[in-house]
Amino acid sequence: MKGPLLGAMFSRHVKRHPGLIPLIGFISVGMGSAILYLLRLALYSPDVSWDRKNNPEPWNKLSPTDQYKFLAVSTDYKSLKKERPSF
Repeated sequence: MKGPLLGAMFSRHVKRHPGLIPLIGFISVGMGSAILYLLRLALYSPDVSWDRKNNPEPWNKLSPTDQYKFLAVSTDYKSLKKERPSF
């Protein structure tokens, strides 16, 4: 393999242009938060069913007091009553 390694080239480039450090930091934080949000959606959302055999309809097992939205501005889920049929 000819030439310097990728990490060495990156560190040399950042040393030459220190203004790239905040840009790299903000991009890293943005990508990290996007990945964490996608993981949250995949693991805790009632719309996603990973196990179709044992739990084919996970949205039916939610009680009315379960908060599945990321941010509930004006809804207090603890005071809701069940207004739907049981399956």
